[in-house]
Amino acid sequence: MKRENGKTEKVPVTSRLDTPIEVEYYLHGGILPFVLRQLLQR
Repeated sequence: MKRENGKTEKVPVTSRLDTPIEVEYYLHGGILPFVLRQLLQR
């Protein structure tokens, strides 16, 4: 995170993948790349 004064602060976060489709989106780099790959396979 970058503050207005220019200093950078690191903030730990936790992310959850609750469903198999969320895992697929993550593995493909997000929902948009996933959908585009699906469209190109057709």
